[in-house]
Amino acid sequence: MIRIAVTGAAGRMGKANIEAIQQAEGVELGAAIVEPSSSLIGADAGEVAGVGKLGVSIVGDLADAVNDFDVLIDFTAPQATLKNLAFCAENGKQIVIGTTGLSDAEREELNSYGDKLAGVFASNMSVGVNLCFKLLAMAAKALGDDYDVEIIEAHHHHKVDSPSGTALSMGEAVADALDRDLKECAVYGREGQTGARPKKEIGFATIRAGDVVGDHTVLFATEGERVEITHKASSRMTFAKGAVRAARWVNGKENAIYNMQDVLDLH
Repeated sequence: MIRIAVTGAAGRMGKANIEAIQQAEGVELGAAIVEPSSSLIGADAGEVAGVGKLGVSIVGDLADAVNDFDVLIDFTAPQATLKNLAFCAENGKQIVIGTTGLSDAEREELNSYGDKLAGVFASNMSVGVNLCFKLLAMAAKALGDDYDVEIIEAHHHHKVDSPSGTALSMGEAVADALDRDLKECAVYGREGQTGARPKKEIGFATIRAGDVVGDHTVLFATEGERVEITHKASSRMTFAKGAVRAARWVNGKENAIYNMQDVLDLH
């Protein structure tokens, strides 16, 4: 039985991860971690997540649970994730990271742990989204430079990073397939007299409203037709189930930083 720890256990994704662990086979909740100042320390993690008593008390420091888990699932914030990553590397643990909003330097630091532990890092843990990444690369190669590319994403009003990590990953999938550098061709919003659209531009439009869990559409458009590839998430459980699947997959793997394409064998 693989023991999974969930950090950010009292948050929306933390609770979903605990529920997904309870629904999955071959895994169990080993530990639940919250911020040291939380009033929930000592409470039963299952009761906080709404899945019933599990006999796992919430703690305020990952070190307090070092002997209670094999794999950590982390959907927190960049600096907290990097700290937890270092802890896992030092203590022989695996990690699954769904944190978004990392800077280039933070992603480089994350990837530097590839020789120290086995981990999975993905901007989106949804099985459906990762299938979309594969479809987007196929579409971009087939359609080529004659089609304009626009990416539209929508999330709830609590989301702090923009564009979403998923939208950026979709842009990277398209740009790589078209042999472009996303940093050079991406445009994040337009206003005023911008002139005619450059041929190789990849545009991003961001919506933040209400309780939208996550909608993403990539539009390929040319004279006379357009192709749209869309993914819509209606529940955080789709991300949680993917994270638990990744945790089960990465346990016992050789040291490296993997992604969901590896987990799903979509390369």
